[in-house]
Amino acid sequence: MAFDKANKDKHLDKAVREMIAQAGKDGVLPITQMGEPVLRRVTDEYVGQLDERTLKNLIKAMRTTMLEAPGVGLAGPQVGLSLAIAVVEDHKRKDDEDDPRDIQNFPFHAIINPKYEPVGDATASYYEGCLSFEGYQAVRKRWLEIDATWQDEQAQWHTERLHGWPARIFQHETDHLSGEVYIDKAEIRSLANDDNLSYYWCDDPVPTHAAEVLGFEL
Repeated sequence: MAFDKANKDKHLDKAVREMIAQAGKDGVLPITQMGEPVLRRVTDEYVGQLDERTLKNLIKAMRTTMLEAPGVGLAGPQVGLSLAIAVVEDHKRKDDEDDPRDIQNFPFHAIINPKYEPVGDATASYYEGCLSFEGYQAVRKRWLEIDATWQDEQAQWHTERLHGWPARIFQHETDHLSGEVYIDKAEIRSLANDDNLSYYWCDDPVPTHAAEVLGFEL
């Protein structure tokens, strides 16, 4: 099974190829920042608008850009492309063993046309950031467990139950494709620049103390 070649958009395919070429040898694409209209558009479903080679190269460039940033996810709008495509990847480190955020290995995925449904009513609130809102983080409540669905590059559908940090990453990137940025539903009183987050709040992964001092509810 594959995406229908009849849906190829020659003009879009050319534009994406040019965008990738402009990234140069390092393959790093510019990341759009808050205020750019593309971040607020509902993306188009991906149905094969790009040549297979262009799609493969786009996913490669998005992964390179994500890792260089560094980040754990990157969505199409964040590279100026209003298509329902994102990449995700995270790896558990030694000091994550006892982290209450339940950080787990999340192998690299290209997630195309992703969707999710919450499993149960449990939520978790943690500091979260975004490559399109550089320099700041805020506490965002998200579903603790979800059933995630997406297509891969060959148009095959996948469904996986995600828990903890991988579930948060998937929700964050999928929301981008609906024109939503995490800060839209974050606890605004928790907003901190990276330096202040590191100085005041990084020792407490569960932001209980931050909530008490800054005056917001978990």
